[in-house]
Amino acid sequence: MDLRQYIREVPEFPKPGINFFDITTLLKEPEPLAEALRQMAAPFTDAGIQRVVGTEARGFILGAPIAVALAAGFVPVRKPGKLPAPTHQASYELEYGTDTLCMHQDAIQPGERVLVVDDLLATGGTLGATVELIEKLGGEVVGISLLIDIVALKDAPARARLANIRQHVVLPL
Repeated sequence: MDLRQYIREVPEFPKPGINFFDITTLLKEPEPLAEALRQMAAPFTDAGIQRVVGTEARGFILGAPIAVALAAGFVPVRKPGKLPAPTHQASYELEYGTDTLCMHQDAIQPGERVLVVDDLLATGGTLGATVELIEKLGGEVVGISLLIDIVALKDAPARARLANIRQHVVLPL
């Protein structure tokens, strides 16, 4: 199944010069969605994953069912003010600004094996901040599973933080 046909590219969103890869067109189709989730989880079925971490918001949509498929718990990473218990924070650069992510301080125990799931790798800032939070709690980042990698941004400086982490990409675009 060619999953590329289910990804919509929206030019000049959220601001001029940015092309947004919209996965809502994939999410609304049951068979392509199931196939994408299967492909994202498959390389990690025997990796002893204990926690799947998904970043707000599309990482939630993809990460929770992948956690179920891997018999792991799911941990959300959210923007400030969205999690009710004490959190750790990490700030990062976007291709169009800066932002901060938060994770509950008790979300991951030292030594737990963690898979990070998100819809897309662009400059690497979001994933880098997520990895920083996991490592701050003592988690072992076993891998990163992505639906899309924007390969044109492969030289973005923040991606260097991810270079030594196993990455699985379903759709390099």
